[in-house]
Amino acid sequence: MASLKLKNIKKTYDGKKFIIKGVDLEIKDKEFIIFVGPSGCGKSTMLRMIAGLEEITDGELYINDELVNNFSPQERKTAMVFQSYALYPHMTIYDNIAFSLKLKKVNPDIIKKKVEEVSKILDLDEFLKRKPASLSGGQRQRVAIGRAIIREPKVLLFDEPLSNLDAKLRNRMRFEISKLRKNLNSTFVYVTHDQVEAMTLADRIVVFNDGHIQQVGTPMDLYDKPSNLFVAGFIGSPQINSFKGTIEGTTFKHELFSYNLNKTVTHKEIILAIRSEHIEIVTENEDITGEVILIETLGNETILWIENNNFDFKIRLNAPDNKIKNGDKLKFKFQSENIHLFNAETEVRI
Repeated sequence: MASLKLKNIKKTYDGKKFIIKGVDLEIKDKEFIIFVGPSGCGKSTMLRMIAGLEEITDGELYINDELVNNFSPQERKTAMVFQSYALYPHMTIYDNIAFSLKLKKVNPDIIKKKVEEVSKILDLDEFLKRKPASLSGGQRQRVAIGRAIIREPKVLLFDEPLSNLDAKLRNRMRFEISKLRKNLNSTFVYVTHDQVEAMTLADRIVVFNDGHIQQVGTPMDLYDKPSNLFVAGFIGSPQINSFKGTIEGTTFKHELFSYNLNKTVTHKEIILAIRSEHIEIVTENEDITGEVILIETLGNETILWIENNNFDFKIRLNAPDNKIKNGDKLKFKFQSENIHLFNAETEVRI
């Protein structure tokens, strides 16, 4: 069991360019925190610093209120599950899981008991005598998790653990990780680029960009009330639609349409953003119009790509609509209660 506190954490490799530019974050005991962000934003580097695999350039890292900057990974009682599994191919599954305990010269009877407990939790009993090469990707990932949790870490760290798996296996492993959490007393810190993983597994999501935290919140906090345009665009699929325009009184003016906000906004230029599921097709006279360019039929939903004067946006329908065809010209209505407004200069939520 562990809480974590990150105080003004920074990281540079050359003393000039900072990868992490001053991160403050508190993680509660037994919380499931997920780091998301684009490639190169610093999320994996941050994870490795928590693990003790990367040196912290500046700032302080506390685990259970104890400063651990100079502690080894073993002293921090953290364990990492890597994207690449990192299993020993010449060892059996039993020996892979037991490896860290054997290094510590733990009593073989205790090792056997712990391996059996872990293999039962992860449904690996029938594979203990086999080698990693004979297992599927999902099974090997479970072995990697087993090797981590047998050490009974205070903090369990995952670095994009499912990215090498196909869609079906990723779905299954999300379920396995969620189930695993109920059986452990560890705090989970998890890095992913997959929004579905983040939205379904996390208690809270930490959005990184360019070495900074953009926002911390529950999945629905980030979805419903993004603090800036970057978060609004990063969370959600399809990406949120955004329209840059000017304000005249209470009216938003865009090159394609005018929209009455029914409230006063002090900024002269703003960005109006709205998610694809919050745009409705209507038949009455509306200013927002466009032509259907592409129809993505996904079974339980349909995504329409709409274009008007070389400007495109997307809408989501909850069910297929076989009446809509490419080239159709449609009218649209924004759900006013689901509109997001951002300062055009700072891109911060208004």
